[in-house]
Amino acid sequence: MLIKTGDTRSIQPFLKKLYIPKHDSHKGQNGKVLIIGGSSLFHSASIWAAEIASYFVDMVHYSSTKENNEIFLSLKKKFHNGIVIAQKDLPDYVREDDAVLVGPGMMRGEGEEARFTRALTKELIEKFPNTRFVFDAGALQTMNKEWLGKLKQPAIITPQAKEFEKLFSLSLQGKSQEEKMMIVKKIAQEYGIVILLKTTFDIVSDGGDIFVIEGGNTGLTKGGTGDILAGLAVSFYAKNDPVTAAVLASFVLKRTAETLYLRQGNWYNIRTVIEEIPKTLFDLSK
Repeated sequence: MLIKTGDTRSIQPFLKKLYIPKHDSHKGQNGKVLIIGGSSLFHSASIWAAEIASYFVDMVHYSSTKENNEIFLSLKKKFHNGIVIAQKDLPDYVREDDAVLVGPGMMRGEGEEARFTRALTKELIEKFPNTRFVFDAGALQTMNKEWLGKLKQPAIITPQAKEFEKLFSLSLQGKSQEEKMMIVKKIAQEYGIVILLKTTFDIVSDGGDIFVIEGGNTGLTKGGTGDILAGLAVSFYAKNDPVTAAVLASFVLKRTAETLYLRQGNWYNIRTVIEEIPKTLFDLSK
């Protein structure tokens, strides 16, 4: 199914399913998420994910790496829209929260921090198979694909093409749009996951249905937009099914980029995108 950001009718079936807080709800009933990310090199990525999530859920819990202690301490002063937690307390929050994002800004490649990324991702999957996970960036680049099959709740993964190819040992290079769609569908079905493949036209599949989200502009090539996408996905997944979460995350981000372009061309940054996204979703839901 093709979903175009220029045609808001195409997103209506998903907007109708979107969880809306009830007027008599209490603190915590409208979603709690845990975001695990950051490293000594990538400071901002996971914070962007946490910031956007704070607009859509009641509580955001955030944890970074032990090598990031200085940043960790400073975050307690700067990150006012959630709670910064210590690594030792992670199990408590994984159990408590509705959905968990792992990976934005986490180290990949070689070295102690990359080994920590891999070990933590593996441990979380093995110890908490019933958790609603979103895996992004560093987690995708260090994990084994077989781990995904251990989960009893479908994880959302948000790879770009190279991350997809590395994780599943399947090349997308030179493939047509239709071929990419069939590959994504096959892999999603095989591992029981929802894939949000980030390309010019994003592809979402749970192994059954396939959705292609068309839209956006070159402003989305800026570093950090993928972290925002992951933050949107985890915040929507807290109270919605994973396909709805993935499709809406892609659509809202692309639609926001188009709105910003009409106002200021490609000259916008991540902060502008974060601030505009709630307005986009509000306008769509009216």
